[in-house]
Amino acid sequence: MTATVAIGEFARLTHLSVKTLRYYHEIELLEPAAVDVGTGYRRYSTDQVERAHLIRRLRDLDMPLPEIRTVLATADPAERDTTLRAHLTRMEAALERTREVVVSLRALLTAPPPPIEIDYRVEPAFTALTVTDQVEHTDIADWCGTAFEQLYLILLESGVNPGGVAGATYSNEFFTDDNGAVTAYVPLPPGVEFTPTRGFAVVDFPARHFAVAVHEGPFEDFDRTYGALGSHVAEHSAALPDEPVRERYLVGPDITDNPADYRTEVCWPITEGEL
Repeated sequence: MTATVAIGEFARLTHLSVKTLRYYHEIELLEPAAVDVGTGYRRYSTDQVERAHLIRRLRDLDMPLPEIRTVLATADPAERDTTLRAHLTRMEAALERTREVVVSLRALLTAPPPPIEIDYRVEPAFTALTVTDQVEHTDIADWCGTAFEQLYLILLESGVNPGGVAGATYSNEFFTDDNGAVTAYVPLPPGVEFTPTRGFAVVDFPARHFAVAVHEGPFEDFDRTYGALGSHVAEHSAALPDEPVRERYLVGPDITDNPADYRTEVCWPITEGEL
């Protein structure tokens, strides 16, 4: 047997405030069972309590309202579970990132920056399979994961082995505007003739002079390596104007699942006379 209750009583049953219930009515997420034409008073059915509890828990998990609407409208349990699992996966990734940021912040506040070893060298010219895009700073991890997966897949399907360490170049706008051109690349073996698929390109990278530092571990502290290397270049060398910073992924996600084992070379372009 079901009954209808006033909005205040429904708020007590569901732990959703009257203000929230009115908002959910406005956006058609949780509509009352009946609305009095004369007074506008809302009444809810006790059959709606479970639905309200589900909405509340999903909001507690920061699920966006459009996704909640999709979950509620889905009759297929498998499809609903897929949506919920995808959101939980995103939540777990966000939680892991929060843990990493907390560790990084504690280190920043309590420990002096670790000494950085800087090497000066000339990177020889090479040819690479590349993909370039305008990338938001906050999207770089996901973009790189997809980009390198595609690059390695193209080489694998073509029977071509990588000719060196993969990397990426980052335009100045990527840092100054939080959005800029990023080129992911995988070197090709010397002398290999290669025709890439659409959206990818074979690019000749010229020889460049760099000041180089190695970043050990995950990327939450990446800014400290950039800060130390860039400061050293500013104090002791001359940066090459408008030349993108280059990263080389000596040990990355394609090799290990443990971010603590990552090793990334940060290559800061400098003028020839600085070697």
